[in-house]
Amino acid sequence: MSREVKSTMKAVKATMKNSMVVGPPAAGAFRERPPKSRTFRMFYECGDFPMALHRNAKGSQWRVDIEQLDYHHYLPLFFNGLGETEHPYEFFARQGVHDMLEHGGTKILPVIPQLIIPIKNALNTRNQQVICNTLKALQQLVMSGGTVGEALVPYFRQILPIFNIFKNMKINSGDGIVYGQQKRQNIGELIQETLVMFERYGGKDAFINIKYMVPTYQSCMV
Repeated sequence: MSREVKSTMKAVKATMKNSMVVGPPAAGAFRERPPKSRTFRMFYECGDFPMALHRNAKGSQWRVDIEQLDYHHYLPLFFNGLGETEHPYEFFARQGVHDMLEHGGTKILPVIPQLIIPIKNALNTRNQQVICNTLKALQQLVMSGGTVGEALVPYFRQILPIFNIFKNMKINSGDGIVYGQQKRQNIGELIQETLVMFERYGGKDAFINIKYMVPTYQSCMV
């Protein structure tokens, strides 16, 4: 080995000895994102919803019969509001979704395609409160009509990626366990409940589509 090569190797070793190996940057999978759309807030501030909060802000009242509403217009708007975290927008959106799903009947199924982007956007905020509210809305949505669960299956690839990221998140410290269970704010448990409902009411293709997006999911139908 020549003297120049030895000298070069010594220099490289010296440089390596004094260097610091820096790991890859954090992926940020759990980092919260702001809502992509403020359409719901804009409509609320313009007073364009046929619904108002009571003075004590603990309840709501519709100014028209819910059954008479244009579901293609209002239901996607309320789902759009699931990405909100501030009062009164967050409460107003949750209540609107709940009431419209409760009274929608056959009007809900045709609107499913319009709900997917608002659902996806809400989940993609990575905000734990928003995710929990959206999971509860999805559970009610699945139960709102006979074939709604099956209608959601083609959209699992848009909805379920966030499920796979947060499925193992548990509340596991002190009073947080009790509070989380009482308020149903345990993301991991809500995700499991929702996946079970997706499989149970999604028809014969539901499981394979869930498994593709959430590989650790085990069938509830065995």
